[in-house]
Amino acid sequence: MSIWQLPEGIDELTGNRALAFESMRRQLLDLYGKKGFELVIPPLVENVESLLLTSASVDEKTFKFLDPASGKMIGVHADITPQIARIDAKTNRNKIAKYCYINAVLQTKADDFYTSRSPIQAGAELYGCADISADVEVIELMIASLKLLNINPLVLSLGNVAVFAALVKNEQLDSDKTATLRDIFSKRSTPDLAVFLQNNALKNADKFTALMNLEGDSSVLDEALVLFKDLPGAQEAILDLTKIKQKLDSKEVKIVFDFAELKTYEYHTGVVFSAYNENYSKALAQGGRYNGISASFGQSRAATGFSFDLKFLSQTE
Repeated sequence: MSIWQLPEGIDELTGNRALAFESMRRQLLDLYGKKGFELVIPPLVENVESLLLTSASVDEKTFKFLDPASGKMIGVHADITPQIARIDAKTNRNKIAKYCYINAVLQTKADDFYTSRSPIQAGAELYGCADISADVEVIELMIASLKLLNINPLVLSLGNVAVFAALVKNEQLDSDKTATLRDIFSKRSTPDLAVFLQNNALKNADKFTALMNLEGDSSVLDEALVLFKDLPGAQEAILDLTKIKQKLDSKEVKIVFDFAELKTYEYHTGVVFSAYNENYSKALAQGGRYNGISASFGQSRAATGFSFDLKFLSQTE
């Protein structure tokens, strides 16, 4: 192997590619600043306790090593959101706060969202507001970000992990079975779900099966309200999606619903969303609500946000 060859999944930008990236970075930061989002630049490394929080997925993707200066285990950030939670907990405990960032991250392996192990994660997060108005605000900003990058038309996929959570809670499943079910839904594996339901006697087995396939236009909202009429937590989650759709109908973006959508990171607790374009094979940007992620820092805060790989999107034509 030549000494100039980069490690697998690691890439760089030079020449015109670097200039295109920098131009888009500046435009995005101008947009976020005008919308009231404060720029933050989290450190490359932190103590692992701050980086990992409660997410096994983040843990798995985080490079860790022993710090010779402190003797503590530290890690390279694989996801910016846990760092924003720490920053918010330290500075804005009792008010609404808005943050934006464009930072390189490093992951031990590429996932189904990022195209490399070294994406440059751009995003925005809003803390301190539990109302769906906050979700609408960050979704609108996500749409505006992609349009600024000349990506049109867009399809917005909406879901709510609270429906899955309500079903799991109703079954009183232990953490291992919950993790297995979550992994099955994340992989969209209908055969694996069938096997799981055969091996575990669940009173709502039919609802889990229906949830796996519950996607489409706004008609699935009415279908979901009937299907989960006996689960109060699920009913509220579905009504939230209805309200969000009503507020986004004027944004010239096609909206679809996907109730089986569970994000890569387990910290999402409510509305989740992704943006697609017909010229790309997977989501271009994604996000959702993650109330409580900051509890590890002493206070639970409502939060919602989105992110995307600016390095990848800046190179598209």
